[in-house]
Amino acid sequence: MQPVVAIVVAAGSGSRLGGEVPKALRELAGRPLVSHSLEHLAAGGVDRVVLVIAAGLAADFAPAIAGSPIPTSWVAGGAERQDSVLAGLAAIAADPELSGCRFVLVHDAARALVPPEVVDRVVQALVAGAVAAIPVVPVVDTIREVTPSGSATVDRSRLRVVQTPQGFRREVLVNGHRLVRESGLQVTDDAAVIEALGEPVTLVEGSREALKVTEPLDLLFAEAIVRSRP
Repeated sequence: MQPVVAIVVAAGSGSRLGGEVPKALRELAGRPLVSHSLEHLAAGGVDRVVLVIAAGLAADFAPAIAGSPIPTSWVAGGAERQDSVLAGLAAIAADPELSGCRFVLVHDAARALVPPEVVDRVVQALVAGAVAAIPVVPVVDTIREVTPSGSATVDRSRLRVVQTPQGFRREVLVNGHRLVRESGLQVTDDAAVIEALGEPVTLVEGSREALKVTEPLDLLFAEAIVRSRP
């Protein structure tokens, strides 16, 4: 089987989380968030990682890369998430060992505790023929939509919260990002890039433990999850 390559986006500053280091380098249980992400991706079946970081921070990320359980290279990201994913895709295409890979996962370093079984479900969906596969969890809160006349309750049974890693056939993801860039569309995740091409997106079961560390409270929840694990 061809290698499964993950692009791990870690170029964000983490202004809402605070601290003096980039969010991906904030410590969780004594280790950077990105280090946890690399470990869980490897345990879920990822063979190689391209880490996308902010320009000028290679030395800061070097210890996490050196401690990765799978081969990990890095590339500088861009101003927007779309630019960072494109930089990761370009790095894959330029690497002779990776340029033939069929499947690419895109993961947020801030989802440091994604269970390996979630990663595996994404990979297996691609192997089974999915063009794109993303992990989701049901919405548990009551949601109201603001309308011109007030607000209205939304049927939450039809809603899902989207997580990462999101998996794709590489050539389709490349084509999607090319279309998005040329058309000037702004998207919030890579599944939307695939939908812009008119391609289907397959949903797989996610996990509440794969929370995204965005604010200080999220880091407290993540610490609790780590303590609860064997």
